[in-house]
Amino acid sequence: MRVRVNEAPEKGKANAALIKLLAREWNIPRSRLSVVRGQKNRRKSVLVHGEPSRLLSTLQGWVKQHVEGD
Repeated sequence: MRVRVNEAPEKGKANAALIKLLAREWNIPRSRLSVVRGQKNRRKSVLVHGEPSRLLSTLQGWVKQHVEGD
């Protein structure tokens, strides 16, 4: 997925903005998201903590609404 944020890539501001954006979009708490790879790179891997079947349902619904609808 390609995501853009407006925060500068300094002192973790862009990473925090990414987490905030994803949490808002997916309607999950920010505490359940973390950047696990690429903290200082444009390409990142984000870990989503939680019950797998519930997360899968949430993310599938989001994809259906935002990606497949295009």
